[in-house]
Amino acid sequence: MEVLGIGLALLVLFVGFGVLIGILFGFFGMGGSFLVTPALIVMGYPTRVAVGSGLAFVFGTSVIGALRHRSLGQVDYKLAALMTVSVTAGIEAGKTVVLTLESMGLADTVISVAYVGLLGLVGAFVVYDSRGLSDDKDADAADDEESPGLFSGIRLPPMVSLMGAPSVSLWVILTVGLVVGVLAGFLGVGGGFLLMPAMMYGFGVPAAVAVGTDILQITISGGVGSFLYAQSGGVDLSIVAPLLAGSALGARIGTAATSLVDEDGIKIYFGLMLVGGAVAVAVRQVGNNYGLDVLNTVSLVIIVGSAVLVSGAVVYNSVRELRHRRVERQQSSA
Repeated sequence: MEVLGIGLALLVLFVGFGVLIGILFGFFGMGGSFLVTPALIVMGYPTRVAVGSGLAFVFGTSVIGALRHRSLGQVDYKLAALMTVSVTAGIEAGKTVVLTLESMGLADTVISVAYVGLLGLVGAFVVYDSRGLSDDKDADAADDEESPGLFSGIRLPPMVSLMGAPSVSLWVILTVGLVVGVLAGFLGVGGGFLLMPAMMYGFGVPAAVAVGTDILQITISGGVGSFLYAQSGGVDLSIVAPLLAGSALGARIGTAATSLVDEDGIKIYFGLMLVGGAVAVAVRQVGNNYGLDVLNTVSLVIIVGSAVLVSGAVVYNSVRELRHRRVERQQSSA
């Protein structure tokens, strides 16, 4: 039995995966293509389709979150506009690299290696940072809102004032956006898992504003990126549609969880998920190089398992906090 041109089992898998990624997106502000694209590559889809469909999924799922965070006043429109300009330029450059590598028959290998390195590095940094927060959480909480970003010391005019953060050089913002855009177009990601850390650690933007601004930028850059890939036949709607259907539900759960769960409390899970994605792609590449098909299955299990782990942590902590608040209300009314 086929629905939307794909088997029922695959359809259910895509919808379920969409729910998991929607939860992650609503909570962390990450579009989820950093999991979708390698998962599609592992499942045997052509690199161009995996990248293009990943970007299309990012666009669709981010629209909902952007509207939600806008209503909460968690969007720095000036920063989002600057990031959008530079990221969009970078995406076009990244797409050109992918098409060139594809014509040379090197796209799959190069992108897989890039995924392993990038996800591994970012994931390791997030885990390290999370452990530091847990060791000295009180001190960090006191300084969090006013901590200067890594790039705040670069005073190359003109300077741009940001919401809840020190002023940052315009050229630094554009450079960071361009680099993220190249990676987004090259790897088929919306850039969320790079932009949010860049805004938080690089610019000193508060976490809530970083998430909201990130999602708005992802909406625009993901739309541009998916349009560019669609022109070259790189978007498969039979993949994107069920993923979006699942993520619509998951995003509502994840967004609601932001008011219940302390993000620092489960940030380490997010870092481990990124590391898991890196390991999955590495395992898959080894399997291809040595003709071990079983490693493709292992790789897919790692990717899905990583999403289940973090999504489950978000839901579990949300339910626990709701129960805690209910008990407090009962005790106060007694």
